[in-house]
Amino acid sequence: MPQFVRFLAVGVLNTAFGYGVFAGLAWSGLPYPAAIAVATIAGVAFNFFSTGRLVFGQGGAHRLPRFVAVYAVVYCVNVAAVAGLLQLGLNVYIANALLVLPLALLAYGLQRRFVFTPP
Repeated sequence: MPQFVRFLAVGVLNTAFGYGVFAGLAWSGLPYPAAIAVATIAGVAFNFFSTGRLVFGQGGAHRLPRFVAVYAVVYCVNVAAVAGLLQLGLNVYIANALLVLPLALLAYGLQRRFVFTPP
C-alpha cells in the first residue's frame, strides 16, 4: 500500500480521536482555541506512534521534537483558518470539519519532509 494511502487510513483513526476530543471539549463550553489546543496535544501523543510506525515505518523518541513542531504549525494554521471561517458565518464544528483534509495534507507534507525522512 502506498505511503500516502497508509497516511490517509491511519489519519482516519487519528482524526476521529482528535476531532472527538475537540468536539467534546467545545461542547462542554471550552473556547475553540483551547479545545483545539487540548485536542492537538492529545492527538500528538496518539499520532506520533501510529503515524511513525504504521505510515513511515519509523519511530524513535529523537523524532518527537520535530513531530511536535509540525503539529505546532498545523495548530496555528487550524486556529487561524477556523477564525476566518467563523467570520464567514460558519459554526465552529463545521469550520473545523472542513479543515480536516487540508490540514491532513499539510501535516503529511511537513512530516514527510521534516520528521520521518528516509534514512
